[in-house]
Amino acid sequence: MSEHEYDLIVIGSGPGGQKAAIAAAKLGKRVAVVDKHDMVGGVCVNTGTIPSKTLREAVLYLTGMNQRELYGASYRVKQDITIADLLARTQHVVGREVQVVRAQLMRNHVDLISGTGSFADAHTVVVEGRHLGDRRTLSADYVVIATGTRPARPGHVDFDAARVLDSDEILRLEQIPSSLVVVGAGVIGIEYASMFAALGSRVTVVEQRDQMLDFCDPEIVESLKFQLRDLGVTFRFGEKVADVAVSDDATITTLVSGKRIPADGVMYSAGRQGMTGDLALEAAGLTADERGRLVVDDYYRTEVPHIYAVGDVIGFPALAATSMDQGRLAAYHAFGEPANGLGALQPIGIYTIPEISYVGSTEAQLTSSSVPYEVGIARYRELARGQITGDSYGMLKLLVSTTDRKLLGVHVFGTGATDLVHIGQAVMGCGGTVDYLVDAVFNYPTLSEAYKVAALDATNKIRALDRFSS
Repeated sequence: MSEHEYDLIVIGSGPGGQKAAIAAAKLGKRVAVVDKHDMVGGVCVNTGTIPSKTLREAVLYLTGMNQRELYGASYRVKQDITIADLLARTQHVVGREVQVVRAQLMRNHVDLISGTGSFADAHTVVVEGRHLGDRRTLSADYVVIATGTRPARPGHVDFDAARVLDSDEILRLEQIPSSLVVVGAGVIGIEYASMFAALGSRVTVVEQRDQMLDFCDPEIVESLKFQLRDLGVTFRFGEKVADVAVSDDATITTLVSGKRIPADGVMYSAGRQGMTGDLALEAAGLTADERGRLVVDDYYRTEVPHIYAVGDVIGFPALAATSMDQGRLAAYHAFGEPANGLGALQPIGIYTIPEISYVGSTEAQLTSSSVPYEVGIARYRELARGQITGDSYGMLKLLVSTTDRKLLGVHVFGTGATDLVHIGQAVMGCGGTVDYLVDAVFNYPTLSEAYKVAALDATNKIRALDRFSS
């Protein structure tokens, strides 16, 4: 037995921390998780992924957005949608998710200790509770830092929690703004821009770069832009904000180019900042970068070998899905349990309206590394299920190697994209070829059938090439 009371202390109970704690508990280790009482489940459950995706689902349902193709542009499930309608569903889901996390930790005999953790030394964590003088000192052989991130707040912006908001505060709006400026066209900015546009807000997106989501397939980003413009979104690319003036009932955003945009509110989406400020890292011999993030090796170890860090606090890709695996792998490494590293094929999902998801390479990557490929495309409007669901603009795009016929990339835009992508991921992960998709039988009518249509499209093009060269 070690001289420490725990084998592992995890600071933070989001997806990464939770899975690290449970993986260690399953190995029979004594584990404690430290987090604030109102943050069980981390940013993911309380202010990030879960509430924003639930909000999106509520928006899609209440606006009747997906059914308008079938029942006309004026179709709505509820005429006057209020913030209360949207938040009722969100609070319900968040409450249930918090219970699930608590129950899971309890069932695995993990001690959940309420408070703010900071290092006293490299093996000791002090937990400050909510009440004065309520403090505990814990020690462990290993520590996992999984504190996550919060929205970065540029110093020159006057966030007033009423009209100028960050992406956490946007969930606390008292009413749906009739107009909104979104500064920053990253994933979070565009997700919220599309949600408010679907609710009927006039949205203006200001982005200093010349394009958005430049890691996605350009054709799919174009489709998304077209859809958003159709919902009344205005894009201002290559523009920077000079100033935001706020009165009691409105805001005026002035751009460096001189344009002025009046709106009910402004949402800043300026990236995220690692939540390491309260950890007293120096006491453990650690330092964070200027964005509050920690550097780790391939096993998620920091520069202090028995202290690991996982999740958003280590930077890219900063996704709940990858964070979970990082947590599990960090715990396995700490306790010498053999494990495969994260697979190279990690799907990316962007929950805009409509959603985007992809796995593998983009056309630009294949072109720049001189990999010959052919494209197969299926449009939802050609699928019976596409007609039934009323999604006429969705598409699935396969990138297929012309040399060994393997799938190199799968890009999906439209209803169910974030689910559909996993079929392509499975085929790629098992080394399957486009011929597998041609020969497979898919349920009819489904959106999954898009794989067969796109595979036939690609193989017909490859056949034409082969015919020519023979």
